Amino acid sequence: MSAKDISRSDVEDFLYDEAALLDEWRLDEWLKLLTDDAIYQIPSTDAPDSDARNALFLIADDATRIKARVKRLNDTEAHAESPRSRTRRMIANVRITERDGDTLAVSANFSVYRYRRNSPLRHFVGRYEFRLRVTDKGLRIAERRVILDSTELGTLGAISFIL
Repeated sequence: MSAKDISRSDVEDFLYDEAALLDEWRLDEWLKLLTDDAIYQIPSTDAPDSDARNALFLIADDATRIKARVKRLNDTEAHAESPRSRTRRMIANVRITERDGDTLAVSANFSVYRYRRNSPLRHFVGRYEFRLRVTDKGLRIAERRVILDSTELGTLGAISFIL
């Protein structure tokens, strides 16, 4: 199967499943959705189109750092997420923007609500940009880029969970 065989509906189902895994803190299962060379990035809000090699990013993880992040988040002693935040993700306007061999470029709008004890509700809004790869195990995430619409992050608090 190649990228040309994948429909928007297939991509939507994949992204909805990914959102459910993250909302349910099934992070080890979420890791299985990533390719061995996956990257996860959140650029600064003032330079969303920048490159992590020459700009400051909120998060710029390669596959090794993603696994370390998940290990920390799964640790019951993890200060940043103890108790764990509750999140609810809404995914919309899913578009396949490019097809190249076994890779799809995908864009989707998101809204993530974060509930945490003793903290006000936090609402993150923006767009996801994915590079999805077609593998023998189905679609896998090669790149997950989170573009936040917020102009300042101070009111949003720390991003200690997988956005």
